[in-house]
Amino acid sequence: MDIVSESQRSWNMSRIRARDTQPERTVRSALFKAGLRYRVDVHDLPGKPDIVLKRYRTVVFVHGCFWHRHPGCKLAYTPKSRNDFWEAKFERNVERDREVETQLRQAGWRYLVIWECEVRDDSQLQALIREIKSSEGTSGLNGP
Repeated sequence: MDIVSESQRSWNMSRIRARDTQPERTVRSALFKAGLRYRVDVHDLPGKPDIVLKRYRTVVFVHGCFWHRHPGCKLAYTPKSRNDFWEAKFERNVERDREVETQLRQAGWRYLVIWECEVRDDSQLQALIREIKSSEGTSGLNGP
């Protein structure tokens, strides 16, 4: 049973943004400080990646642990009400993530994910930057 009314829950959920989230802005800031230039809102690629580094032929997705089910993360909890709805939604999100990854890799893009909980750790951000820069001298196709 939910502890708030249906209208209050609807209002709360409507405030969850799909773009320009704090974790996404943090990643973009770290990339920019490292001298990496990128594009956002590139809608002609599968999955509408959060960050596109065309020079490196790399896309970066900043996944929310809750919505994309980060394995083993405490932020990837399941709500106590409407279990069937949430399980189906989460399964479809994870399935869509796999489909998008396959499409991007087949198109020759490197597909990188940084999780919401990892953004808080500067060493994780630096590892992401190293991963992107490691492809500079290569063709950038079919990354790790």
